[in-house]
Amino acid sequence: MLVTEFRSALRGLVEDRLDIEAQKFLSNGAQAMPDFSQPAGEPALLPPDSVSWRIFKNPVSLFIGGVAAVILEFAEPRVRTGVWEHSSFRRDPVARLRRTGLAAMVTVYGARSQAEKMIAGVSRMHERVTGVTPSGQPYAASDPALLNWVQATATFGFLEAYAAYVAPLTDTERDSCYRDAKAGAALYGATGSPASLEEQRAFFAEMLPRLEPSEIVFEFLSIMKKAPAFPQPAQLAQHSLVRAAVDIVPRDVRKILGLAPRYGLRPFEGRVVRRMGRRAERIKLRSSPPIQACLRLGLPEDYLYRR
Repeated sequence: MLVTEFRSALRGLVEDRLDIEAQKFLSNGAQAMPDFSQPAGEPALLPPDSVSWRIFKNPVSLFIGGVAAVILEFAEPRVRTGVWEHSSFRRDPVARLRRTGLAAMVTVYGARSQAEKMIAGVSRMHERVTGVTPSGQPYAASDPALLNWVQATATFGFLEAYAAYVAPLTDTERDSCYRDAKAGAALYGATGSPASLEEQRAFFAEMLPRLEPSEIVFEFLSIMKKAPAFPQPAQLAQHSLVRAAVDIVPRDVRKILGLAPRYGLRPFEGRVVRRMGRRAERIKLRSSPPIQACLRLGLPEDYLYRR
């Protein structure tokens, strides 16, 4: 029943939430979402045959990967404090995640000029975010070390969510995605983000001693299970999608955070979430950023759905 209800609501999710509510561009919500079909012929930061173009078109894995990325971000105390104290996560977590998701869409699918303009605006906002953690550690959102962690966790989350719940990815494809992500990462100021799967694993191992538990992680998970990220009746599946995100967080990080097995997927839920991911992969919405970006480059609108 859960799968049937999700299937009936998924098109509403994509059409209503992406085409209407996601018109709120970035943080002020007053700007219009950029036209991904223009300027005609202008390339994006990444080529259309990249792994990123393939995986970012799936709304289910994007939600799961985004939640997993935030869990990992919140394991780092400076990033956690900066996000929790200087963003709208507590007041309006869904809007915050939508803005983050839209920024990712522009970075991947937007024309290069649009992406560079957006990233410059985000970087200016980062320059104003500074403070001190409860334990006395100073932080700045523009710190390359913190930006590297945010970039690495985002790429990891989106990649692993797609691989776990949509379609398998080879290590070569993962390498390609980490390498391609460097283009946007450098513009954000993440000059030392991983460029391969091996570098990602080494970076996570290096960061492990710096990670620590926090009640904020559990508060975040509770918020994401209840926040209306999906239209009814698909919200019935939201608890499962959040638990799917916990499941792809590396086991050693889960142990540090105190995320016991009960926070992950229940046995039957894995099959349900994978069916959701595979069904979402087949939805072709002509007005969506991935298809509009293909049309901008003179590619068929089903280009990303042929593979």
